Amino acid sequence: MALNLGKKAKLLNLPQLAVMITLLAALAIILAGPLACLFSKAFMDNGGGFVGLDNYRRYFGTPALAGSIFNTLDISLVSAFFSLCLALAYAYALTRTNIRGKTFFKYAALAPIFIPTIVHALGLIYLFGRQGLITALGFKLEIYGRTGIILSEIIYTFPQAFLMFHVALETADNRLYEAADSLGCSPATKFLKITLPGLKYTLVNVFFVCFTLAFTDFGAPKVLGGSYNVLATDIYKQIAGQFNMNMGAVVGTLLLVPALISFLAGGLAEDRSTLTAKSTRLRIKPGPGRDAFFFIFCVLMTLALAALVLSLLVGAFTTRYPYNLAPTLDNFKFNISTGGLASYFNSLKMSGLTALFGALFVFIYAYMMEKARGLPWPKKAGRLLAVVPLALPGLVVGISFIFFFNSPANPLNFIYGTLAILVLSNILHYFSVPFLTATGALKKLDREIESVAESLNIPKWKTFLQISVPLSWPALLEIAMYFFVNSMVTVSAVVFLYSPGFKIASIAITHMEEAGDFAQAAAMSLLILGLNLLVRLAYELAVWLNRHLFLKRKGLP
Repeated sequence: MALNLGKKAKLLNLPQLAVMITLLAALAIILAGPLACLFSKAFMDNGGGFVGLDNYRRYFGTPALAGSIFNTLDISLVSAFFSLCLALAYAYALTRTNIRGKTFFKYAALAPIFIPTIVHALGLIYLFGRQGLITALGFKLEIYGRTGIILSEIIYTFPQAFLMFHVALETADNRLYEAADSLGCSPATKFLKITLPGLKYTLVNVFFVCFTLAFTDFGAPKVLGGSYNVLATDIYKQIAGQFNMNMGAVVGTLLLVPALISFLAGGLAEDRSTLTAKSTRLRIKPGPGRDAFFFIFCVLMTLALAALVLSLLVGAFTTRYPYNLAPTLDNFKFNISTGGLASYFNSLKMSGLTALFGALFVFIYAYMMEKARGLPWPKKAGRLLAVVPLALPGLVVGISFIFFFNSPANPLNFIYGTLAILVLSNILHYFSVPFLTATGALKKLDREIESVAESLNIPKWKTFLQISVPLSWPALLEIAMYFFVNSMVTVSAVVFLYSPGFKIASIAITHMEEAGDFAQAAAMSLLILGLNLLVRLAYELAVWLNRHLFLKRKGLP
């Protein structure tokens, strides 16, 4: 009898089960608990009484509020369409032509990722505002309202769409194109009959990702919206302006709808790869006319993105644009009332802790999902929980954290208003992509390594620290970088959670813009951009050193 119990305990691997349950409980607490509070608040009145759908009836019965839904749908659909088209053309140029400067163009396309979305709108004001750089040349564009929001959302969503298309277009079976050439097919026919069908899965995902990002973005509508209301600004007005938490919860649940549709569409869309063991690498044929066209297109796109950054330079380093263009550094002497330079270092501290604890938690979590023996049901539950944050907009994370952690009945109430809640919100908001990165890296590790280690009675923790972590080091660094960069630029996830004594840089930029201190907002944006670029360079250097020093010294690929 004792022998049977021992075998069962060994089969269940109780230490692994305990670790997995602890990890699942931690993620469930910061995910399921806040979401449950959000939905419950949407069906209650200010006194806590159940009112059913009355809050929704009030929302849809108010013309100005109900109109926000149609406005949000409008800008999201238009932004997603143009972002998809531009990103597809840009990625095609870098993967299917022989243009020069592909590495430069690739990194130039990622520039908007390194600054808060509110800065995209600020850059547009410097370019197309009433005293804008481009407006002064005689080109007038009304950027306040629908047009400005759409332009800003295209800038915001373009890098994400480009990265997805770039990955999808990098590989293709050359045999299909050779067969098309033998049949005398034109380049347009090959694109329509071979390239596009192979991108069906990516096209669906890119459209829904861009749509969801534009639907839930707060930065651009906050700066450029004016009287053009959208859901993201509605939720801000209801909570920060009127302190109507229940109506804020209603808007929060509405923000979840497109994200959930996107999540389900991504799961239902089937990615049927045309690559097989007999596939051959795609060979790009010479095409001077094609290359010239796409090179000009990439140059124009790069100039458009560069103009955004250059406009910030003009604003940050001139005394008072456009009235006094004398160079100055005074704009970097930030007002204490809007956060001061302390907000920058607060962001650095928050992002550093998010990167550290987020990378550790995600990697250990992914390791248990991939490498733990047995435990099928905890693994299924764990994988489901891990991808749910992908469908959570930042504003929803923020407002749900208010309801959950601000409750006096919650034993975790003590972290409300502290740095810890900001770090937790960022880890949850950006959890899914690092999790998928970690699982992808761990899947590449040979399972025989764990088998040999177990046969030699080497402890699991030792195998994890001495084999899995070193071999997955580039993925760990990428995860840490992802958490850091996104935490530095986030606005929506923390706009309701920061305390007056601990402002962060992205929120300080919002307050500077509200106070009309555009020059200081531009200066703070440049500090964020510079730091994020340094982090990216440090990541590239660390990966290079890992590949050339550690792996080669160990005789590993």
